[in-house]
Amino acid sequence: MSLENNVASELNNSRKAWSVLIVSTLAFTVCFMVWMMFGVIGIPIKKMLNLNATQFGLLTAMPVLTGSLIRVPLGIWTDKYGGRIVMAVLMALTVPAIWMMSYATQYWHFITIGLFVGLAGGSFSVGTPYVARWFPKNRQGTAMGVYGAGNSGAAVNKFVAPVILVAFGWTMVPQAYAVIMLATLVLFWLFSHSDPKHLVPSNVSFRDQLKALKDPKVLKYCQYYSIVFGGYVALSLWMVQYYIGEYGLDIRTAALLAACFSLPGGVLRAVGGVLSDKYGAHSVTWWVMWVSWICLFLLSYPQMDFTLLTVNGPTTFHLGLNIYAFTGLMGVLGVAFAFGKASVFKYISNDYSHNIGAISGIVGLAGGLGGFVLPILFGVLMDLTGIRSSAFMLMYGVVWVSLIWMYWTEVRRTDVMGRSAAVAPA
Repeated sequence: MSLENNVASELNNSRKAWSVLIVSTLAFTVCFMVWMMFGVIGIPIKKMLNLNATQFGLLTAMPVLTGSLIRVPLGIWTDKYGGRIVMAVLMALTVPAIWMMSYATQYWHFITIGLFVGLAGGSFSVGTPYVARWFPKNRQGTAMGVYGAGNSGAAVNKFVAPVILVAFGWTMVPQAYAVIMLATLVLFWLFSHSDPKHLVPSNVSFRDQLKALKDPKVLKYCQYYSIVFGGYVALSLWMVQYYIGEYGLDIRTAALLAACFSLPGGVLRAVGGVLSDKYGAHSVTWWVMWVSWICLFLLSYPQMDFTLLTVNGPTTFHLGLNIYAFTGLMGVLGVAFAFGKASVFKYISNDYSHNIGAISGIVGLAGGLGGFVLPILFGVLMDLTGIRSSAFMLMYGVVWVSLIWMYWTEVRRTDVMGRSAAVAPA
């Protein structure tokens, strides 16, 4: 009888775990869709307010700032109060701000309201520890990868927002998103669960939870995540206007092609979680950085014409990526970022299994701040140089930092290429 009760209990817990994972992933997808809203509606707003590239970058980045700064307290509150209540309250707070966006008319209106809409971006630090604790450690990478696939909300935004925008105008987009967020909140509350055993004991203080931040490994994980997540967010916000400016496309076609980066960059995060469980966080992250480095090197080249003086006279050549090659490289980069986002959090679940909320909040903050700073720098570089591909040049440099850091701290001590690497004497 005891055995039957144990089996029934395990089946019940398994059903709850999958229910939590599915509904949390849905909630995160909608939150991310809202968080990336300016990536599409920012185009007509830019035209309406006559913004330059730097102002546009700041406009798109403001929601990312709030969603980043709120991640640390949200991760800690999730440890203390549970992911179900924290996620529900967070989603409820964003609904009025999303609706009010449709009534904004001046630049400072969009900046201010964007800060409140950005709360939706903090949902990642709630859902990650929430779903991870429902699964055994050897499956936490997969669970967090599936949840993280909610990043595909950036691609959903590129499919949904342009259709609404063309049919009804940009003001209808935030109104529709507010209704979708409210409906998702109801579904989340009905099908999610809570377990008191997943809470951090009440005698653990805020300071105790943050003690692990003295570990230099956390800073390294922040660096990794600032490119694989921060770069993903920044490019998701930037790519629609990039396609319009570089290739002269209309907003619907530009959004569709931009989704070739956003969609695999979100959905395949679950595959990255599986690979991280099987091959380890280090191996996956190492190859992610190299693939990203190659893609960004090729994407950095601007469209150019150069003339050679030959024996037959001057001959002009054109060098630059056409739209097909560019979109293909962006798709590969999206896949690499998807795997990298999952592998970084596999590091965290391995090293900080009892403090996932606080550490994921810190690392998520670093990634979010990358997503905030990069679009602004993209705009500044384009205003200064007039070269659109300067955005990829910047990210190429950031990936170099990650590769060098990873080599000196991990690769020289780890079996990456099928043999043990020698450790240099101190």
